[in-house]
Amino acid sequence: MPHIQAGDIQIYYEIAGSGRKLLFINGTGADLRFRPNAFDGPLGKNFQVLGYDQRGLGRTQKPDRPYSMQEYADDAAALMERLGWERAHVMGVSFGGMVAQHLALRHPEKVGRLVLACTSAGGAGGASWPLHELHGMDVEARARFMIGISDTRHDAAWQASHAEAFAAMIAQQAASAAIGADDPAKPMGARRQLEAREHHDTFSRLDEIASPTLLCAGKYDGIAPLENMRMMQQKIPNSRLEVFEGGHLFLIQDKRAYAEIVRFFQEG
Repeated sequence: MPHIQAGDIQIYYEIAGSGRKLLFINGTGADLRFRPNAFDGPLGKNFQVLGYDQRGLGRTQKPDRPYSMQEYADDAAALMERLGWERAHVMGVSFGGMVAQHLALRHPEKVGRLVLACTSAGGAGGASWPLHELHGMDVEARARFMIGISDTRHDAAWQASHAEAFAAMIAQQAASAAIGADDPAKPMGARRQLEAREHHDTFSRLDEIASPTLLCAGKYDGIAPLENMRMMQQKIPNSRLEVFEGGHLFLIQDKRAYAEIVRFFQEG
């Protein structure tokens, strides 16, 4: 399996596709064994995509100590360095968008064009929903709660009138949660990531991001509210905001989303 020493940990990564280099940074609890992922859609068909499991997750090492957002950004930079990627376009989704903000601030020379999707800046710019409060919750209960906040249209009335679709969503989330469940360090690593996420705050420094930036938001996102992304767009100098039909998962809910993202990356 493709592991590489980057900084103080062994990182699991995958590279696929051809074309311009694109670093994809995934979200909370993400594991490259989840399918489909960034390699399976429009990004993998248009770019050479580098994806990886972040510290504490998947098949990357999980040191049992506090993590910081700065470390997550440095992990990404170290991985690029070890692979000979001097510079790349970067896309960060949700928690990955938080990491991408820190990467653009700490290692601006490595970031070409930047896409920040369904994310927040923290601080005065508003935080994403405090997912650390859900750690340790029963898998099904957590899935039920997450569905309701991921898309604000999926309230109790919707759940009652769409019982079959709701049950399928719960089953899908449970199946994802089961991946890697045989790793005794998985709960600890997930908790360490959430602890770092809790302290994310780049808002006062967003005006230092030099990369052309596309912010992508879901109209009904209850995890990373649209208003947070509007405030980010006002702070990042060379940026624009696109709003899509959907919630936190608008990337799969609105087919326009990836088309717009691919177009943006191909402009640079």
